[in-house]
Amino acid sequence: MPWVYTDDIVTDRRTRGIAPGTIAVLQDAERADIGLAAVNLSSRIGARLLDRNAEVEVDADWILQKLRVALAHRDRLYDAPFYRLIHAEADGLPGVVIDRFGDVAVLQPNAAWADLRAEAFADGLIALGICHVLLNASGRARSAEGLSAESRWLRGGVDAPVPVTMNGAIYLADLTGGQKTGLFYDQRPNHGFVGGLCRGARVLDVFSHVGGFALAALAGGASAATAVDGSASALALAEAGAARMGCADRFTTRQGDAFDTLTALAAEGARFDVVIADPPAFAPAKPALTAGLRAYERVARLAAALVEPGGYLTLCSCSHAAEVGKFHAACARGIGRAGRSGQLIRTGFAGPDHPVHPQLSESGYLKALTFRLMP
Repeated sequence: MPWVYTDDIVTDRRTRGIAPGTIAVLQDAERADIGLAAVNLSSRIGARLLDRNAEVEVDADWILQKLRVALAHRDRLYDAPFYRLIHAEADGLPGVVIDRFGDVAVLQPNAAWADLRAEAFADGLIALGICHVLLNASGRARSAEGLSAESRWLRGGVDAPVPVTMNGAIYLADLTGGQKTGLFYDQRPNHGFVGGLCRGARVLDVFSHVGGFALAALAGGASAATAVDGSASALALAEAGAARMGCADRFTTRQGDAFDTLTALAAEGARFDVVIADPPAFAPAKPALTAGLRAYERVARLAAALVEPGGYLTLCSCSHAAEVGKFHAACARGIGRAGRSGQLIRTGFAGPDHPVHPQLSESGYLKALTFRLMP
C-alpha cells in the first residue's frame, strides 16, 4: 500500500511538528526502513511512499527520471502527444496528475510534497520538449492537503482551447476554464467502442461535457447526436468540435439538469438507438456510496426508457468507492425498473495511459458498462 493514514502513524514531539510536504524516512514498528515518504500529518493521508530506497534524494533529477519513464510508456501507446502523462501513484508520483495537450502540460500537484516542488516538475516537463506548463489548482484533493486553489502558468501560456483528435473526433479542451484538466482522456477506449456502434444511429450523450461520446459517435457515422450537459460553455466547445469535424448539421445540444432532461425527453416520446450517461462521481468516497448507487440506479432507469428496442445503453461511473460489481448491480436494477431487460456486452475501464496501482484500488476508478437492451 503506497499510503499510510495519519491515524496509523506513531509520532513523537519532534516528528509531530514536521511541515507538510517534508520528505522523511518511513519506518515500520520495528524501526526498519520502509522507504522515503512525503509527509503531511494535517491530511488524512499522513505519508505517501515515494521510493523504497531511503538513501535517494528526491530532487529535480529524481522527478525528471520519473517523467521520462512515464513518457516512454505513452510514446509506445500513442502516435500523437495527447494523453495522461502521469497518473499519480501508479506512475510513482503520489498525488500528481499531468495531462499532455501537445506542447502544453497541465500539472495537478494534489499533494503538499508535489506542490512545493512544482517548479522542478515544470523544469522536467520543459526538458521533455513541452513548452507550456499550467499548474491547475482545481483538484478536490488539494483542499484536504491545505493547498491553494489558485491556478497559474508556470511556463509559457496559451489563451485558446486546444484541439485534440481522438477516435476520429475533434475535441476542444479549455485548459484554464474547463473541468479538471480540460478533457477526460480516461474515456478514450470507451468512446472508441461506443463510436463503433453508432453507424446510422440516433445518439443521446448525457453528461456530455465537451462532447465526449457524442463527437465519437458522429465520427463513427451516427445520423444524429444530441449532447446534454449543465454547462453552456462545455456545450459551446462541443458545438465547435462538431463544426471542425464537418458534422454541425448532425449535432444538437440541450443545456440543463441531466435528470430533468431525461424526464422531459421521455415525456416528449423521444427514442434513440444509442444512449450514453457519463455522470460525475456520485460516490467519491465510501460514506457517499449508498446515495451514489441510488443515483446511478436512477440514471440507468431514466436512460433505459429512452433506448429503442435492440438499441444500446452505456453507463459510466468514475467513483472509486463504487466498485464494478456494485455499480453493475445498480445499473441492472435501474434497467429492470424501466421495464427493460438487457445483455451486458462489454465492461470497459480507463485507457492504458491511466495505469492501475496493484495495491491502490482508487487508481482504477473508471467503469463503463455497455448493454444491449432486448426488443
